[in-house]
Amino acid sequence: MKRFDRPRFEALARLLRQHLAAGGESTLADAYELARRALGDGLGVLDMAVLLSRAVRSLPPGERPEPQRIESFLLECLSPFELAHRGAREAGNALRALGERREAHMREVAHALHDEAGQLLAAVHLALEELRPHLVAGGEPLLERATQLLVRTEDEIRRLARELRPLVLDDLGLVPALRQLAEGVAHRTGLQVSVAEGFRNRLPRAIELSLYRAAQEALSNVLRHAGARHVRLELEQAGDVIELRIRDDGRGFDTKRIGTGRRTHGLGLRGMQERAQALGGRLEVSSQPGNGSEIRMTLPLEGSHVQNGADPHPARG
Repeated sequence: MKRFDRPRFEALARLLRQHLAAGGESTLADAYELARRALGDGLGVLDMAVLLSRAVRSLPPGERPEPQRIESFLLECLSPFELAHRGAREAGNALRALGERREAHMREVAHALHDEAGQLLAAVHLALEELRPHLVAGGEPLLERATQLLVRTEDEIRRLARELRPLVLDDLGLVPALRQLAEGVAHRTGLQVSVAEGFRNRLPRAIELSLYRAAQEALSNVLRHAGARHVRLELEQAGDVIELRIRDDGRGFDTKRIGTGRRTHGLGLRGMQERAQALGGRLEVSSQPGNGSEIRMTLPLEGSHVQNGADPHPARG
């Protein structure tokens, strides 16, 4: 909570006494406006509750105001905070729904790349082999070159499909998906990526997806900015909370400058933060220039099955 705001308390106490004395819609409107300005100045609902409690206690001893009048005043003072909370909740729900639609579309694209594009490339392989008996002299190296390019194309398409939506995440869960992600990054870039997990149970679908995307984005940031040699992903469950920690030994950065200038750290971190907040969790970033970085995403497990549907892991199809 913020430090006790005496001027605002005195204005609130004075307005309360006016309302109890002979107030009506006018004093209630003034109470709403006072609370609205307090919200705009950054006061939280607990700060306002403290001010209201002290205003009520400041009433002259022995006075017996009507409970209904006090109640109407308190409700008017708290209504801007309720409206703000409701708006934030609705925005969070809309953001979560948008994220779910985006992930569903990415899953469809990933399946199309994996299945349909794979079938087309297999047909191209067969067509190239059918050409082999008809090659003119010196054509064999050209055919081998075309085959090699086709194999590289297949590998790239499989990689893109995994990054869009890894099938192993749906089929086997978060830990195998993180291991596959770590192996893929290490194979492509030479960055050493290790995974340590404190559990092997399946988690609700939305939580597995958010943690996987956080790891994916964090590794992308490390590759673009950190100059690190090693990254460690640590996954741990403690009671009804799951936490993912991503630590690197790179150059680090000043966290106060996230999102400023031409650096793109902030974009990825904001995306991770939005994912965490949409599930009632939080994202914390620790870093200092020259001392590497650590990102911690913490998500609550309680109620996740209810929020994200009865079947947290639908079959692929």
